[in-house]
Amino acid sequence: MKKKLAVLTGAGISAESGLKTFRDGDGLWEGYDVTEVASPEGWKRNPALVLDFYNMRRKQTVEASPNKAHTGLAELEKYFNVEIITQNIDDLHERAGSTKVAHLHGEIFKMRSEKLLIPSYEIKGDIQLGDTAPDGNQLRPDIVWFGEAVPMIEKAAEIAMDADVFVVVGTSLVVYPAAGLVDMVPLYNPKFVIDKKVPYLKPMHNLTVIEKPATEGIKELTVQLKKMFGL
Repeated sequence: MKKKLAVLTGAGISAESGLKTFRDGDGLWEGYDVTEVASPEGWKRNPALVLDFYNMRRKQTVEASPNKAHTGLAELEKYFNVEIITQNIDDLHERAGSTKVAHLHGEIFKMRSEKLLIPSYEIKGDIQLGDTAPDGNQLRPDIVWFGEAVPMIEKAAEIAMDADVFVVVGTSLVVYPAAGLVDMVPLYNPKFVIDKKVPYLKPMHNLTVIEKPATEGIKELTVQLKKMFGL
């Protein structure tokens, strides 16, 4: 039986593929105020702006390629039962070969009615103002905005609670509810935090910090895990 390896990923893993998938310290996302493009209020004020913003993110994602951190996690499936929980809306984990990926904040290649959470529909091109779902309402990106519920958080919590090893890559552990997942991991199970600039971390049992960019950090993680489990 393979050990269960749960991995929580954030913007830092996709940054090396050229994607900014979350806000920088100045509160901007690709130069936009996040409250204008990632909130229900922003959507009500200017849906055309929001649609244009995500249409551009979709184009950027199509042009981006998985990096060695994404492929490194996919390769770990040879040795572990890997489940990825990502805060990112891109599909780089899937394109790298990871087979179990839970998207906490939605997916850029999915859309839904502005009134209904389900069902969602595949979208590769643009969503335009006036494009409607079968229920007659405007289509919007199937993205979890600030102030909205996170439907996948229960599944993510189950993955964390069941993890033999828990890894955090490229996220500052300040955005909740995702940041609370590390607290759900069994107390003495190994935990790793990988970031090029590791933020302040509260004390944790059996914690290893790897202060490197995601691509280098996943390479080192692989070495340490193989040594830890005699692989």
